[in-house]
Amino acid sequence: MSVKNMDDLPLEPLSVGAKTSKQVLISDQEGPNFAMRRFVIEAGGFMPMHTNTVEHEQFCIGGKAKVIIGDEKVIVQKNNVVFIPANVPHCYKTIGDEAFEFLCLIPNQEDIIEIVDDPE
Repeated sequence: MSVKNMDDLPLEPLSVGAKTSKQVLISDQEGPNFAMRRFVIEAGGFMPMHTNTVEHEQFCIGGKAKVIIGDEKVIVQKNNVVFIPANVPHCYKTIGDEAFEFLCLIPNQEDIIEIVDDPE
């Protein structure tokens, strides 16, 4: 068992995109099946179009963003739940003046990330 306070964990900037950070809440070393991360994309920020070799289960906890998943463009916001299948291109761009934040759960499997051309 593990209990932590999110405020005690580091929020690390990502090297891709802009104004985007990741916080590992439950690492793949702690959870036997899944890792849990929190992503924060500040106003005016984005995460580029990319693929992952593992699926993503996401829960939006604040803000609003345009998300492209494959050929679909959707607006997601607080309390929305998003499923992204493995190997499907996806990206995020904030909307408005508030940071877009979401929890992301992934299976503890090798995750190869590839940046792909943005359709926009």
